[in-house]
Amino acid sequence: MLAAAAAVVCLGYTVLLRGNFSNGMVALFQSILGMDRDNALQLYEQVFRRHRDAMMVLFILMVSGGLFCFYLRWLTRYFRYIAKGLDVLLQDAPEEISLPPELFSIERKMNLAKRAMDQQKSDMLIAEQRKNDLVMYLAHDLKTPLAASISYLHLLLDEKQLSEELREKYLSISLAKAERLEDLINEFLEIARYSLSNITLQYSEINLTRLLDQLTYEFQPVFEKKDLTCRLTAADDIMLSCDADKMQRVFDNLLRNAIIYSCDGTEITIEAACGKDSLTLKFSNQGGTIPREKLERIFEQFYRLDTGRGTDGTGLGLAIAKQIIMLHKGTITAESNDGLTVFTVTLPVSY
Repeated sequence: MLAAAAAVVCLGYTVLLRGNFSNGMVALFQSILGMDRDNALQLYEQVFRRHRDAMMVLFILMVSGGLFCFYLRWLTRYFRYIAKGLDVLLQDAPEEISLPPELFSIERKMNLAKRAMDQQKSDMLIAEQRKNDLVMYLAHDLKTPLAASISYLHLLLDEKQLSEELREKYLSISLAKAERLEDLINEFLEIARYSLSNITLQYSEINLTRLLDQLTYEFQPVFEKKDLTCRLTAADDIMLSCDADKMQRVFDNLLRNAIIYSCDGTEITIEAACGKDSLTLKFSNQGGTIPREKLERIFEQFYRLDTGRGTDGTGLGLAIAKQIIMLHKGTITAESNDGLTVFTVTLPVSY
């Protein structure tokens, strides 16, 4: 390629020196310097033909410079296209980035980066909205029991002639509201703690069957209030490696959720089955069927407030349960059909 280019340059140079170029230079000398043709031809010989090598080098440099400028402009044109694409990327413009066909691979990568940035921005806006909702819901949920406690305490303080029965009633209500306030604060603190990625699990070997049996026993007074029964189906002495305290919180939240949304006089079932590599638990309750679009959001924080359910919970229980299960490298899903809602937890048998 280089030899061919050099041959072309030499040929062009020879043509110029021997053709119209030489005649033109002689005529130029005649007109400008007032020479006759013989003297002009002699001057041409002295200037050009006797310095053929120098002229050759000069000609090559001129041609090379022209080619370099041409290719530089051709190359910088692509840089200008890329710069425009970066402007679209950085200015968050809605349109797709478009580059010449020769830059298709760069165009595709820049559009992928743009979509990723758009998604990140959308996620950040959602996270910001949830943070604002958290502040609003926190203020609302904390204000209700706090205001009630203050009202009853003022009654106790202002009414000097209260009977012992009324005094005890007001004190009981104030204590219940204060305990509710404490529960709310603990739940908000707990969801913040479980949202951190650097939580260290304290694994130990637990007897899952005994843990579930003890849990159902502790909830008996709550079952009786709604005339509920609870049936546990599990093999004897199922062993599980997990963080016992955190996993107990999962089962506690799932059971509380089942109680809240169960119809009075129905049965809650807990089933545990151990496979070779994983353990499956199912918490089932009979209540209203949850629509699919709401079921997909049931593990979101503060979901109760979004759906307007008539409970006094914060909507954090299932979010906390999911976070703990994910920390244990497990999964949790929810199904609801024909009034039967089932939460399925799958956990690895060992870690």
